[in-house]
Order: sequence, then structure tokens, then C-alpha cells
Amino acid sequence: MDLLANPVALSRIQFAITAIFHMLWPVLTTGMGIYLVIVEGLWLKTRNPDYYHHARFWSKLYILNFGIGVASGLPMAFQFGMNWAPFSEAVGDFFGTILGFEGTMAFMLEASFLGIMLFGWGRVPPLIHFLATILVAFGANLSTFWILTANSWLQTPAGGIFVDGKFIVQDYLQAILNPFMVNSFLHMFFATLETSLFVIGGISAWYLLNKRHISFFSRSLKIILTLAIVIAPLQIFVGHLSAEQVYHYQPAKLAAMEAQWETIPAGETAGWSLVALPKDKAETNSWEVKIPNALGYLLELKPKLSEPVLGLKTWKYEDRPHMVGLIYYSFRIMVAIGLFLASLMAVTVGQWLRGQLSNEKIDSQKWLLRAWVFAAPLGYLAVETGWIVRCVGRQPWTVYNQIRTVDAASKLPAGEILTSLIGITAIYVVFLVSALYFGSLIIRQGPNLNLPLPGTQEEKVTSPELNPRSLETQQ
Repeated sequence: MDLLANPVALSRIQFAITAIFHMLWPVLTTGMGIYLVIVEGLWLKTRNPDYYHHARFWSKLYILNFGIGVASGLPMAFQFGMNWAPFSEAVGDFFGTILGFEGTMAFMLEASFLGIMLFGWGRVPPLIHFLATILVAFGANLSTFWILTANSWLQTPAGGIFVDGKFIVQDYLQAILNPFMVNSFLHMFFATLETSLFVIGGISAWYLLNKRHISFFSRSLKIILTLAIVIAPLQIFVGHLSAEQVYHYQPAKLAAMEAQWETIPAGETAGWSLVALPKDKAETNSWEVKIPNALGYLLELKPKLSEPVLGLKTWKYEDRPHMVGLIYYSFRIMVAIGLFLASLMAVTVGQWLRGQLSNEKIDSQKWLLRAWVFAAPLGYLAVETGWIVRCVGRQPWTVYNQIRTVDAASKLPAGEILTSLIGITAIYVVFLVSALYFGSLIIRQGPNLNLPLPGTQEEKVTSPELNPRSLETQQ
């Protein structure tokens, strides 16, 4: 069927564009919220003005991402009722409740205290302001928890039964704690934090390369590096655990991730496919480079498999994932980025221990700083490709082994879906251009190191930054 006349395909494309674009923004806010808690805590403990100015500067990027994240996420919520009404009706008793928790418990918490975090400096006591920052960060990450709970349930549904195509909840706790939930949440939590750390590190490196505010951004680079020492290896470890779960619970997805067409029996060794050219319709790889015996080590930390790795041919054509090349290379891009970021962290730590990151010597580390600038957007790419593996690899199921995607879509005219798809895409282009413009403006302007500190006599006088009339008075 022609793509433009296929309502299910158009609805899938529309949801994919919405999800891919929307995900760019909360990825940064969830991780940067934790960074803001850290620098404000350091400010309260040490009263070093640098930490206060860090909190004020990075919060500008936080609010920019928060605003676009909210606006870009609204079409996604509406699509569940418009484009995917049969799905919403079938699983709404659980899935809808979880999304409701995300909105009322997480988003509202973050939004309620955001104003205090941004504008409460000098207006509320320091500990109250710090509490507001903590609650903003907690709300952002609680949102991640509920979203990953809902999506994990789609991967491994639990806690109830399907009766006449409708999910009946029998145990909410069991449904929430479905087999994929813990590792999925941790994998995404570390992904958002790692992405934020390398964005902050990349921006800091850009300033250092341009010899602007060297002391200020050398400090932010070292703060995020201290965190990355822990986060980068943990993310790789949790990613490995997630791959093991796919091995046991979603063998068809694993076969697509590895472009494995034939079954590898238990007790045998298996090579890991490094690069290949999968041919979906021909059910083969036209060429392939493998690392001998590596797949067993990756899945079970031993050369011989204790369980078979099922090939894609095990399932009927209509019952297995397609777009195998997309799934295969998305997985490898995600893994390669994770390893690169961990390696960059390790090299940078080595240079730090050698004394090469001091304010006097860091200018000589241009190659290292350029690597950090290059790494800044890579976390986004890893997150997006990871979600492609997660969701495209689940096909042809919306709820794994329970509800097919073709049955989950609303029966809408293709023209109406195409019109909304074009409209949403156009709006997102405007959002993206605006975000890049205002984000680059914030970065070009840099931190305002002349902001008066909260609680000082100077701060009690209304700042020109907050009251334009004071500028007129000065003139």
C-alpha cells in the first residue's frame, strides 16, 4: 500500500517524529536539574560566588529546555486518544493511570517549584530555595520513572490479564514492577544524566577554547568530570543488563539487533556481528564482519551459550520486527557512543591527575577540549537510537505479544493524519530554530559574574536585570 494512503504507517511516523523531537528536551532538564542541585548545595556550603553564578547561568538553559519540552510533549498526549484510540481503550485502566501519575505527581511538582528556583533568589530563605531546586530535579526524574514504567509495561506486560482484548488490572504493584521496569528506568536515568554532563562539559570546553571565563568553566568541567567517573561506567553496566533482559524476554528483538537470521543452538560459541548489510526480504546479510566467540561473552560473560539465540527465521514474517538494518545500526551507534564517552572521561581524568587541567595549563589541551565539544551532542544521539531499538524492535506489537500495532491504531482518513503530521512537523521546526537561536544567544552572552549575591546589601537593591525602570533611573 502506498505510504501516504496508509493510516497506520502515517500514525506511526507522526508519533515517531513527536517522540524523537520531544525527547531532546527533557533529556537535558532531568540531568541538569541534578547538576543545579549540586552547584547550589556547594554554594550554600562554601559561599563561593562561583557556585552561585553557575546555578544562575545553567538555569537559563534549563528553563529554555523545559519550556520547549512542555510544548512539544502536548501533541504526543493527544495522539493516544486521536491516533491510537483502540490502544487507549484496551489498556487505559493501567497505561492511562501511569501517564496520569506522570502529569499530576511529577510534572506538576516540577512546574510548581520552577518559579521559586528561577526567581526566588533573595526572595525566599536560602534553604527554601534549595528545597525548591531539589523538588524541581526530583519532579523531572520522577517523570522519567513513570514514563519508563509505562513503556516497560508495553515491553513486558504484567499485573493482570487481557479479557476480550481489554487489559484488566489485578495487581497494580506487579504491573508497575514489570520485569523491564528497574533496568529500563536506571538505563534512562543514567542516559539523561550522562547526556547532561557531556553537554555542560562540551559548552565549558567551548568557552575554554575561546579563552573566556577560564576559571569559571574550568570549575564546571571538573564538577561534571567528577560525576562522569561514576556515571559513564554505570551506564555501560546497566546497558549490559538491559541487553540480557532482551535476550530472555524479547528474543525476536535481540535477533533484529544482531541481524541474526539463523538460530544458534545452546552449547555453541557465537561470533558478534560488528558490521553487516541486512537484507530484510531476502532474510540474510549480504556481507558481514564478525568477532569470533564474542556474542557469548556479551550475553552471558562466557564463550558458549547456555540458551539458544533464536534467529529471525524462527518467526513468521508478519510476527517479527522489520527494518532490521535500522535496529541493527541504531544499537551499534548507541553502544559506540557509550564507549566513546566513557573513554573520553577516562582520558580526561588521566590528564587531570597529571595536572594538565589547571587554569594555567588547560589552554594547552586543545585536542581534549575539542573532543568534549564534539561529544556534547552525542548523548542525544545515543538516547534517540536507544529508543529506536526499544520501540521499533518491539514491532509488530504495541503491547508485546498481546496487541498488534495495526489493531491499536484508530481508523482515520489518511489525509487527515497527513495534514496533522505536516502541521506538527512545521511547528517543531519553528521550535528547533527558536531553541537553537535562544540557546546560542545564552551561550554567546555567557555568565553574568556581576550578579549580586543573595543576602548582600547590594542584592537588596532591585537588580536592573529584573527591573527595567532602574536602568532609566541610572541613565
